[in-house]
Amino acid sequence: MEQKIKQDSIRIGENIRRIRLAQHIKQTQLVQLLQLEGINMTRETLVKIERGVRHIEATQLRGIRDALHTTYDELFWDS
Repeated sequence: MEQKIKQDSIRIGENIRRIRLAQHIKQTQLVQLLQLEGINMTRETLVKIERGVRHIEATQLRGIRDALHTTYDELFWDS
């Protein structure tokens, strides 16, 4: 079973969305990049993660970090 990271106090989804938009990457583009790397992700799943209504799996987080060329610090940043 894949480890899931809760978004209760840290707003990982909001950070993913902020970084993705700053790089002008659409949700479908990010999902395609992740799928090419063999990461289980659909657009619906990404929407739920970005809204904070779904926990993110460790492999999904790692894939998003790599696809967005960012760091865990940026993804876990709490404003």
